[in-house]
Amino acid sequence: MHWKDELRRELEQAEAARASGNEGRARVCARRAAGIAAREYLKRIGQPVQTASVLTLLNHIQTQAVLSPDLKQAAAHLTLRVTETFSLPVPTDLIAEASKLCHALLPDWEE
Repeated sequence: MHWKDELRRELEQAEAARASGNEGRARVCARRAAGIAAREYLKRIGQPVQTASVLTLLNHIQTQAVLSPDLKQAAAHLTLRVTETFSLPVPTDLIAEASKLCHALLPDWEE
């Protein structure tokens, strides 16, 4: 499957999971979408990362000097661990953060 199709599918699944009340699944799908975008972005700038770890990819994105603090913060939010009550330690919408990151890193991904 092409990375654009995978990215689209993950964001759609995130929205569907949220709509059905499964926020945990929505977070997972949002993170995977952001990881797909991060991998493709890094590949495009000549820094391919050979890892399956979404967290590693998102941490690597945070080290990119050319990215705005807002995008680095979005990547950081996507790496947050949930609390004992399965909620995020800060109020944030991971689907929105993933979407923002995807569109900023790969403005052509929806074409």
